[in-house]
Amino acid sequence: MHYLIILALLMLTGCGSGNSDPTSPQATPTTISAEGIWMGTTGSGRTVAGVVLNDGTYWFLYSGVGTAPVAGVVQGIGSIQGDAFTSSNTRDLNLEGLGVLDATLAGTVVTRQHLSGTVNYVHGGSTTFSTTYNAEYEGVPTVDQVVGTYSGPVTNTGGVDWVTVTLTAPGTLAGSSTGGCSVTGFFTPRSHGNIYDVSITFAGGLCANGTSTVTGEAFLDAATHRLVSAALNPTRTNGFLFIGLRVGA
Repeated sequence: MHYLIILALLMLTGCGSGNSDPTSPQATPTTISAEGIWMGTTGSGRTVAGVVLNDGTYWFLYSGVGTAPVAGVVQGIGSIQGDAFTSSNTRDLNLEGLGVLDATLAGTVVTRQHLSGTVNYVHGGSTTFSTTYNAEYEGVPTVDQVVGTYSGPVTNTGGVDWVTVTLTAPGTLAGSSTGGCSVTGFFTPRSHGNIYDVSITFAGGLCANGTSTVTGEAFLDAATHRLVSAALNPTRTNGFLFIGLRVGA
């Protein structure tokens, strides 16, 4: 059974020196961190890209089979001890027909270098993954950087649609899809990392998310002028994955 997943995990501070002699030098506490943007592949050859926030929340998008750009998102939170990390609330919102998959994970991290491990699904199956750190995480996000109109595919449990969304100062957004779904919402630059918090409310009608509000994260790839975003509803049973190209770029 071949399921795809990727994860990442939170930053925690390790133990300091155990030397009790007050006159001797004290060792600097070791900080192990998985915070950052991570990109890589799974053991089955799929592409993964995502972020671990400073509060421990992680979001990872993974590619589909063949030409499908995005097939799902893995989201959750975990804990780390030494260079080992675990998570018991990993959830994979798979958009290839597998639905919502619960899992656990175990792996290792080298701060700002490498994150790898194995994910075990609760109902069977496992996969390995390997990712490397992307230094774009160290940029400083601003509202002005992302203001503009973006157009591209959006994926959720209702299928794939095409959305055009406009982001304006001081941090509002509005958009609509070719399928007749309208959205409004907000975006805010985070104080840690080159990432934006997003909150989006659907207008009902033809929207697969009804009138729910979803929350998540967005990242602007400045080199390609693409806005990548993922958000989930409170129960993590639906949401959206969006990759939009800036209009006029």
